[in-house]
Amino acid sequence: MPRIALGLEGSANKIGVGIMRHSDDGSVQEVLANVRHTYITPPGTGFLPKDTAVHHREWILPLIQQALNDAKITPKDIDVICYTKGPGMGPPLQSVAVVARTLSLQWKKPIYGVNHCIGHIEMGRQITGATNPVILYVSGGNTQVIAYSHHRYRIFGETIDIAVGNCLDRFARIINLPNEPAPGYNIEQYAKRGKTLIDLPYSVKGMDMSFSGILSFLEQLVAQNTIVEAADLPNHTTPTPTAAPAKPTGKKGKKRPAAPMPRVYTKEDLCFSLQETVFAMLVETTERAMAHVGSDQVLVVGGVGCNERLQGMMADMCTQRNATCFATDERFCIDNGIMIAQAGLCMLAGASPPLEMHQTTVTQRFRTDAVYVSWRE
Repeated sequence: MPRIALGLEGSANKIGVGIMRHSDDGSVQEVLANVRHTYITPPGTGFLPKDTAVHHREWILPLIQQALNDAKITPKDIDVICYTKGPGMGPPLQSVAVVARTLSLQWKKPIYGVNHCIGHIEMGRQITGATNPVILYVSGGNTQVIAYSHHRYRIFGETIDIAVGNCLDRFARIINLPNEPAPGYNIEQYAKRGKTLIDLPYSVKGMDMSFSGILSFLEQLVAQNTIVEAADLPNHTTPTPTAAPAKPTGKKGKKRPAAPMPRVYTKEDLCFSLQETVFAMLVETTERAMAHVGSDQVLVVGGVGCNERLQGMMADMCTQRNATCFATDERFCIDNGIMIAQAGLCMLAGASPPLEMHQTTVTQRFRTDAVYVSWRE
């Protein structure tokens, strides 16, 4: 008989519910429902874990009912409950785990705890048809270059500080961009209107990347200069910086050069420059991983993965290597419940045992390579 899974995702500011159906042999995989709601805060602010958890508790039951209605099924049709075990923010993860645990007991269904990163990967593979790609996983909490080998998704490179999505989101707050629909999306739209590439720090260390220095550099740049919208400048030109007159040092009449006067930057140019820099770093490390494992496929997953500029840069690199770039749209890139259902059904197909009730915990740190991938050869 076909197997149907209910997936619950709530590791960050999005609460998602998805319902997935697999045929007996897994050859037919069908999305029955995929609904979510986002916790949005005012411009210039982030989201606190405790407030995000309150949002998730408020929305999860209505979303479950909506998903059941969309799928045209009842709880008795569901074969397995799947929830995000980690990684993520503690309180939001806990709020979702409590609901998953309750439904498992009330409906008498087995329960699986899913690694959030594995969910992104398996959903991306299912949607795109990628067979054995190098995976670039980019989101607000994670940045990893991954390839599969011997029942593990091996991490070839990753951020050594903050994730690329976190870098983008925090910069959006620095220049006061709205959080709706998402700060990264708004940066992408501003970047499309950018015309001047500003030189920013480029930090690749072997196969790893660092984004905190770029963010600190931009934060200082914004604090010391004038930031405007492009529409406020005639012909969208970035003025050449000027320096104040040199001042005498008092020693033999010599003069020391003064610091440059504040200059004007547009939000559009800053967003454009940030995207071009950090995405180039991601493409470089991904290409190096492809060369190492001899892969001719790249799969981009995670919330940042729906950025069209990142997809375009990765596709250009793949074209030069006679490779193929796979990506999905916001329905599956952005955190969602259907990816958790998909990964749970993969675990079920691989004969991974369901969790006992005392095992249905959450963890904020859950490495991608810590999961035994029983469903792949």
